[in-house]
Amino acid sequence: MAEPPPEPANPPTTSAPAAQQSTTSRRPYTNIFAVPEPIRRLFKRFPLRTYPENGLPVRCAIAPKEVPVLFVFADDEAARAGAPSFNPTCLKWQTLLKISGIQFHIHPSNNHASPTGALPFLLTPSQTTIPASKLSLYVATHATTPASTTPPPRAETYLSLLDSALRPAYLYALYLSKSNAPLLASLYLDSSLPRPVRASITHTLRTAAEEEILTSTRRQALDPPYIYAEAEAALVALRDVLEASETEWFFGEKETTVFDAAVFAYTNVLLDERLAWGDARLTEVVRAFEALVAHRERILGRYWPELI
Repeated sequence: MAEPPPEPANPPTTSAPAAQQSTTSRRPYTNIFAVPEPIRRLFKRFPLRTYPENGLPVRCAIAPKEVPVLFVFADDEAARAGAPSFNPTCLKWQTLLKISGIQFHIHPSNNHASPTGALPFLLTPSQTTIPASKLSLYVATHATTPASTTPPPRAETYLSLLDSALRPAYLYALYLSKSNAPLLASLYLDSSLPRPVRASITHTLRTAAEEEILTSTRRQALDPPYIYAEAEAALVALRDVLEASETEWFFGEKETTVFDAAVFAYTNVLLDERLAWGDARLTEVVRAFEALVAHRERILGRYWPELI
């Protein structure tokens, strides 16, 4: 924030000749930068105050609990049941908390209710908010079962595939495919909002998705065949490394890691039978990889057995 300009110096005064001083009465000096007296009296009566930072919105202010609460994209019924979030970013951390053995509840929310402007975030029993950027540290210090919050050494390249290839296809399928407009509305738009407001929010969501896709794919324009082809190539690579593993998890790890959670976050959202995909091209691409489908089912069976 730029510093305010310096206060202007008072204009210099000159002395009138002695004769003139004796015959001319001086006017009282008025500073043009002085606060007018009516305004001064007003603020003496109503002084300015500095208020503390905003806390959580009222609708998110829940009673303190003995376990932390993870705020995610979810509907009320799914949140009460502890079901997987329909948002990949939220589901990744929801899964990692389960892997770590940390007891927690989930609460339906949205970006506007988050202190950081993004979901997920964790509210601890002491009412401290933990943003997504610090959840790895929280898991590392509170896990009750072995849980790796650091990707395996070989995982970095494959994590980039999730961000640069699979995520753009997911964004295109959900936000930009016209056939999935009803699904997008059911997940992220409040049906009680007036139609013009819903239209404005939809436009904003689609614009943001398009910008992210173009940035990730480094293309000048949207190219759906290219986007889906890149996603399929990424899934092939993920399938190959999973099939090469001597265990049920990626890279031969004996237990699930944050990488397994990251892959599951996409495969489960795309294969979740609760979601009615009008344009199911990406869903069908994922379904064709049996190893990835089985990986998803193993995680569901271990952490959400009620859904199997």
